[in-house]
Amino acid sequence: MLGSKHSSAGTTIISRETVVVGDLRFSGSLDIEGLVQGNVMAVPGKDGTVRVIEGGRVEGEIKAPQVVINGEVVGNVFSGEHLELAPKARVDGNVYYALVEMAVGAEVNGSLKHLDDADSDKRDGKESSPMPGARKSSPLQSETKGRAINKA
Repeated sequence: MLGSKHSSAGTTIISRETVVVGDLRFSGSLDIEGLVQGNVMAVPGKDGTVRVIEGGRVEGEIKAPQVVINGEVVGNVFSGEHLELAPKARVDGNVYYALVEMAVGAEVNGSLKHLDDADSDKRDGKESSPMPGARKSSPLQSETKGRAINKA
């Protein structure tokens, strides 16, 4: 379950004792065990998986096709394909997703907002967008607040 899909572009690791200050743009896989103080963004049109490992922390937005969180994120999360919130996940911000998997114990202090297929295509860089992950409001978006109590 926890980040079982790997990309062929390689893996970058931000280790536990590492602090990165500034925005990160990547392709492939990015594992965050340390602290990132800035936005984390996948290169548009490329595969990208971000994993915030237990003990890892991001203070900024995450924008990637695939996101796995088992640490802390203070900022919005945009996942155009698949979002996994593992048992120790804590997100203080809004979460925008196409497909979400949420384990018992995962916590979102913000809104969960579903993206339709057109929004997901834009997010993944299949259409040009001034900022990956930028979303338009839709009256059909579902909104949920609170703490997960059961995996569906």
